[in-house]
Amino acid sequence: MPSPTFNWTELIDDICAGTWISPLTGKRYPAAPYDKIVFAETLKGREADLVSSLGFEGPFAVVCDPATFKAMGARVAKALRGIGEVTEIVLDHPHADMATVRDLQERLKPFPTAVAVGSGSINDLTKFATLQNGRRYCVFATAGSMNGYTSSTASITLDSGLKVSLPAQVPAGFFVDLDVCAAAPAWLNAAGFGDCLCRSVAQIDWWMSHRLLGTMYRHEPYLIEIPDEIRLMEQARGIAAGDIEAIGTLFRVLTLCGLGINFTGVSNHGSMGEHQISHYIDCFAGERHPGSTHGQQVGVTTLTMARLQEHFLSREQAPEVGPTQIDEADMARRMGPEVAAQCAEYYRKKAFDQKAADAFNERIGNLWPELRDECIEMRVGPQRLAKYLEAAGGSITAEALGIPVEFYREAVSHAHEMRDRFSFADIACDSGVLKQLASAEG
Repeated sequence: MPSPTFNWTELIDDICAGTWISPLTGKRYPAAPYDKIVFAETLKGREADLVSSLGFEGPFAVVCDPATFKAMGARVAKALRGIGEVTEIVLDHPHADMATVRDLQERLKPFPTAVAVGSGSINDLTKFATLQNGRRYCVFATAGSMNGYTSSTASITLDSGLKVSLPAQVPAGFFVDLDVCAAAPAWLNAAGFGDCLCRSVAQIDWWMSHRLLGTMYRHEPYLIEIPDEIRLMEQARGIAAGDIEAIGTLFRVLTLCGLGINFTGVSNHGSMGEHQISHYIDCFAGERHPGSTHGQQVGVTTLTMARLQEHFLSREQAPEVGPTQIDEADMARRMGPEVAAQCAEYYRKKAFDQKAADAFNERIGNLWPELRDECIEMRVGPQRLAKYLEAAGGSITAEALGIPVEFYREAVSHAHEMRDRFSFADIACDSGVLKQLASAEG
């Protein structure tokens, strides 16, 4: 157990203050747009002071769902009644979609600010709705279930059914009561662990895309995250047990991953091929969706992407691609015409014609020995990743999550069609082996 003086937000404070200096470049980055990030073993009795320290004044809107209201929302609302009028907005099993955004946006119009109490959907809905209203918000975490608390994007399902990352806003304040979060259902914190697990596969995809296609890449997000990630993997069993120190490390990694956007302006450093598979599941499973969360799915899809990358990285010979085959009729059958048209537009941005495929093959052929070594240095093997995830209490197969195996294989085979981010799944598709590799997953 950390000492009472343990500084949970060490490094995080420097990044937020703009005093962190990159050891790679010697560059000092602008302050991150957060007024206050506070982790403590307990925040009981401090809720009103934390909110008012942001300049927030009543009337207050406290946004939560039934579970997060019970976990901490009622306590926050009671504390805020000491300094102003409070309205509790309890969303019943909310989904982070545009219909719910519009409803919440309307309900929040009378309030100068909003106080979210919850994790994934509650945070995404509140950060996006308040941005549309021109208001600020803060968030009290109730579980370490995802890395979007400090992200400036929100994962929202459009009216068409396509799930995308939309520009949103960061919270003015992010507050973590570790006692509350450690008492959350163990599978929620294991989901957050799964969301953290993807760093190595996302980094390999992003670096490969940078080296071969010249897309933007920044190493700073990994500089700030990896030391804590190593500690987190060592503490995996503590996640399952609700150990305060392990939960604190989990929140540090989740927060640092979100803060990585401060250096990049995009989420690529923690969202590549593995997230595309999870998004496909959320968008197209329909009644086949078992109710698994984003983080749970990313844990499993990370293992899939790690195996897919290993297929190529275990070979000395460079992959060779052909022209990208975009079957828009099949996309429409699986996705519906409107979403398929949106996805095809993204897909075409990274598609190869014969000339582009030839140029890519020449480049990867020349770079492969060096690029392969670079990717292997970043790599964490799939067996090792699975061991960590299982120790943290996470499911390691789609079947264990309740996702039908055949549908999961469809997601692995086609998720790369949804975005213009280039991953090893694209190489697998354009080299003709993706469906074969997908057939082993599930």
